[in-house]
Amino acid sequence: MESTIGLFKTELVHNRQTGWQSRQEVETATARWVAWFGHKHLHGELGHSNPIEVELEHLHQQSVTRQAA
Repeated sequence: MESTIGLFKTELVHNRQTGWQSRQEVETATARWVAWFGHKHLHGELGHSNPIEVELEHLHQQSVTRQAA
């Protein structure tokens, strides 16, 4: 979790050239970053997959295991 927060700060907060104009701007930028991180960002610890792919594969494996039982 700490590395995710650090990555968020580095990529979104500290790289910003200008200040935030409103709370809504911060919330929108955060939502976009979280969506990117979950759907597009490839994680080395996850075999260079994104978290959504890994979760879907896990759910699929659980389903296959239950059907086999």
